[in-house]
Amino acid sequence: MKAMLLAAGYGRRLNAVTKTQPKPLLKVHGDNTLIDYHLHNLAKAGIRECVINVSHLSHLIQTHVGDGKRYGLNVVYSVEDTPLETGGGVKKALPLLGPNPFIVISADIWCNYPLQQLSAPKGLAHLVLNDRLPATQGDFALQDDFVCTYGCNKLNYAGISVLRPELFTDIPEHTFRLMDVWRPACKKGLVSGEYYSGLWFNVGDMRTLKQIRRYPLT
Repeated sequence: MKAMLLAAGYGRRLNAVTKTQPKPLLKVHGDNTLIDYHLHNLAKAGIRECVINVSHLSHLIQTHVGDGKRYGLNVVYSVEDTPLETGGGVKKALPLLGPNPFIVISADIWCNYPLQQLSAPKGLAHLVLNDRLPATQGDFALQDDFVCTYGCNKLNYAGISVLRPELFTDIPEHTFRLMDVWRPACKKGLVSGEYYSGLWFNVGDMRTLKQIRRYPLT
């Protein structure tokens, strides 16, 4: 299975830092950056091929990661002139990802989810969900291992998924969010999911980055 890291965003919530440095290159432990952490974890899980979409300060990410060999990976890049959002970025990268299901990870999260347990979705997508935000801000609910857009115990997308390329059939290349294709698929019962209760952070400010640094590098 191939993987894709979403690393094309501007990181506006950390604007003072990310004007000159893309968020995936923020250091979390010593010289280890967020993107290093994800690439090492993908290699540990047996992934050998990874696509990274880049836009904002893209040359810095490409220079840092290179061809991926030092991580035990083969890395290629999907370069966006302007960020296409999460869905548009994946759509553009489909020729690099191939015909089989692939993992998608947001490069600005940090967690200890065991990537090796991911497998092909039952339908068109499989989402990892958590409850790190208030239920009122939740995206989805889980019912019998399938994701739905209704329900009392709302959960949040945790930035990890497995997608089939067929999810994007008949969708033209443009700027759109993954949420825009997941919601219609959920209504058709085509999105499976799981609840993850382990360590998870969305790096949106320096306070969160300092919290992450308290945990050992895994």
